[in-house]
Amino acid sequence: MSATSSFDDRAQTWDADPVKQERAEAVATALRRQIPLSPAWQALEYGCGTGLLSFALRAGLRRITLADSSPGMLAVLDQKIAAAGLTHLHPLALDLLTDPPPAERYDLIYTLMTLHHVADAGRLLRIFHDLLRPGGWLGIADLDQEDGSFHGSGFTGHNGFDRDALRAQLAEAGFSRVEFCTAYALKKMTDQGPREYPLFLAVAARPIVNGGIG
Repeated sequence: MSATSSFDDRAQTWDADPVKQERAEAVATALRRQIPLSPAWQALEYGCGTGLLSFALRAGLRRITLADSSPGMLAVLDQKIAAAGLTHLHPLALDLLTDPPPAERYDLIYTLMTLHHVADAGRLLRIFHDLLRPGGWLGIADLDQEDGSFHGSGFTGHNGFDRDALRAQLAEAGFSRVEFCTAYALKKMTDQGPREYPLFLAVAARPIVNGGIG
């Protein structure tokens, strides 16, 4: 089963998990604390799923494009946006590693629990850099490096990320002002019993050429 079909299968019940709701709210709080959000900004959430994080941030941004490669997740998201009567949230079927990138440029790009599913994370960071306006911000919330117990056997993505290694990847992709904080601690039952997995929030800026952010 592909990762996309797995997420399709879980889409209808995704929002019923209170942990996912709590996690999104915690990351939204951390993003607002670490990045000076503006109601004039246009944002992109990549790997949006059912849009829990963007719904938590929706009041503070002018326009949000919510991108995902799972049709099932996007179908649920469409229903949620229609039910809420929102006009500034726009779903988009998109895989940045295989599809042409959007022509739009963003003031903010953010992801939640997405990067560890991406084999070539460095390439995706470079694409994010190119999609940001100079002075724009990136926020990545994901797992700290772990022993593989979070997903268990058969998972082919990253077992979280070492913060120093990701900091170096962000710098290599062209970002500056890289900062990390712990945004949430996710409790999960594993084969070895209950475990707690910290989620970091990494924020970084695309520099402004000839002064400004550097």
